[in-house]
Amino acid sequence: MSSRRSRSGQSSGASRISDAQIADLVSKLQQLIPEIANRPTGSAQVSASKVLQETCEHIRNLRKEVSDLSDRLSQLLESIDSNSAQAAVIRSLLM
Repeated sequence: MSSRRSRSGQSSGASRISDAQIADLVSKLQQLIPEIANRPTGSAQVSASKVLQETCEHIRNLRKEVSDLSDRLSQLLESIDSNSAQAAVIRSLLM
């Protein structure tokens, strides 16, 4: 028996996802990704591959944005007196 056949035998069962489930998940991703969801009504259908590419790009952008905001917050916290009212407000927001 080939290794491909033995692997496919192992992967069948409860962990197998149907084509309909994949299509549903891709559709849900389309609604979450601004670059796709904000396209004009009547635009051409977006392929699953394009949805996944856009999703990956969106996640990369979000991670970069979080990193940038974290850096800015660190700089802000370093620039203010730790006993000031501003520092207390920032600390309370972070909690």
